[in-house]
Amino acid sequence: MHALHEFVYHVGVSKLINDVHIRAAMKRDLRLQYEGDHETVIIEEMGVGHGISRIDLVVVNGVLHGFELKSDRDTLSRLPEQARAYGTVFDRVTLVVGERHLSRAVDVVPEWWGIRVARREKENVKFRDLKLPLRNPAPDPFSVASLLWRAEALNFLQELGGVSGMHSWCRTRIYSEIVERIAFDVLRERVRRCLRERRDWRSDGRRLSCGD
Repeated sequence: MHALHEFVYHVGVSKLINDVHIRAAMKRDLRLQYEGDHETVIIEEMGVGHGISRIDLVVVNGVLHGFELKSDRDTLSRLPEQARAYGTVFDRVTLVVGERHLSRAVDVVPEWWGIRVARREKENVKFRDLKLPLRNPAPDPFSVASLLWRAEALNFLQELGGVSGMHSWCRTRIYSEIVERIAFDVLRERVRRCLRERRDWRSDGRRLSCGD
């Protein structure tokens, strides 16, 4: 029997946990973990694919680590679609799931995802990492470039030498030009830097304080 499935049978099902419980506890734990770390930014509800999908929490520092939350009261119907979208951009992804959905979630998420189980203990939510995330084996450079806002992408392209008429280009052409010009590792670093430095998130997410 797979170790994660075995865990499901041993823990049983505690009180149902909703999204509010898990989200509040995760935000608290991440803020404590990165308190005072000026190289780390936590983003809530960050859009992927220009808002087609939204991941619940993202930690941005030397890597782009997404956290998708699925409470006992949620369904997993959108998880396969979300897994495909998140797999194009994030370096690591962790699924944070209530015990009710753990068994099915193990079968749905990619092998490289981490799995963190949320349990209700009296008035608190406690987490246990059943599987730590691995590095994403196949991120997509164009999708990573698409995390840049148009103005950010144009500024980057300008630094790379610019092209006549590029300010009238559509986003697809701008991102494609960037991908063709630079190494993927350089692109990822630039995207992470833009996400960390961005202040006005508009509708693309909400920046959370890390205690700085």
